[in-house]
Amino acid sequence: MSDTLLDVRGISVFHGQLCAVDDVSFSLRRGEILAMIGANGAGKSTLLRTIAGLHHPSSGAVLFDGEDIAKLSPNRRVRLGISLVPEGRRLFSSMTLEENLQVGAYRANKGPFTIQRIYELFDWMPGRRRQSVWQLSGGEQQAVAIGRALVANPKVLLLDELSLGLAPIVIERIYALVPEIVAQGVSILIVEQDVAQGVAVADRVHCLLEGRTSLAGAPGDLTSDQIDHAYFGADVSHAGPDESATQ
Repeated sequence: MSDTLLDVRGISVFHGQLCAVDDVSFSLRRGEILAMIGANGAGKSTLLRTIAGLHHPSSGAVLFDGEDIAKLSPNRRVRLGISLVPEGRRLFSSMTLEENLQVGAYRANKGPFTIQRIYELFDWMPGRRRQSVWQLSGGEQQAVAIGRALVANPKVLLLDELSLGLAPIVIERIYALVPEIVAQGVSILIVEQDVAQGVAVADRVHCLLEGRTSLAGAPGDLTSDQIDHAYFGADVSHAGPDESATQ
């Protein structure tokens, strides 16, 4: 069995005439946390949505567990083990908290995450499970979105803009759960504008600038100046020390 679970090879994605992702390659290993960082408009969300099957690349390939999944629908990718927590949560506002979790659990893969397990992770949920999600705070909605993705029992969890619009204390609580999720055998790809959060939790970091890779490597191998330059576009000339993008 290969150590590589998700292998993105030379992906390019267009929105009309705009190239949102330009020849990006990287891999995600089993049990790994990879932070995809970059400024607003760098192509991060487009990349995650392409992996989830919501956008179609103009070139390149996405391999999951060695299988080319380019022609698979989003629901087939969920069945294989890819779950997306989208930017903005995208909850079903007319449904209750528990009903949103039940949607994620429909035809779920076998694994450790059940609705009851989600209630254990987020101990405030049981008392509010019959409440409409539109009545919840932004942080609570984000927790429901994460729970909905987890009850499908993914092998790879895609977290898009995990901390966007949330208070720092809420972000801290959500990030505190990440190691526990990984301990259950889930690999995580996090998209973040908050560089400090992404770098702090990740095993590896991949930075995008205007749709292209500007830096990649283990956090301990990258200086603050390198990350700043890659993020903002100053003195960026190559992709940095991490060779996983070419594997």
